[in-house]
Amino acid sequence: MTTDQTRTLSVDGMSCDHCAQSVAEALEGVDGVSQATVDLDAAEATVSLDGNVSHSQLANAVDEAGYEVPA
Repeated sequence: MTTDQTRTLSVDGMSCDHCAQSVAEALEGVDGVSQATVDLDAAEATVSLDGNVSHSQLANAVDEAGYEVPA
């Protein structure tokens, strides 16, 4: 059984809309993420999950895109 949920992550290193788009695309590339919305001003990304996704999977996707999820 799958439950829908959302999770919000802080993201460091974003400075423009292109950065925010890159983070959103990286997060949406993770299996189990149905949507990612990035708030550049708040330096946060909110993901909608339709599967079992760990925090480390999300953080790794952000890291691979060149940004950082602070510990």
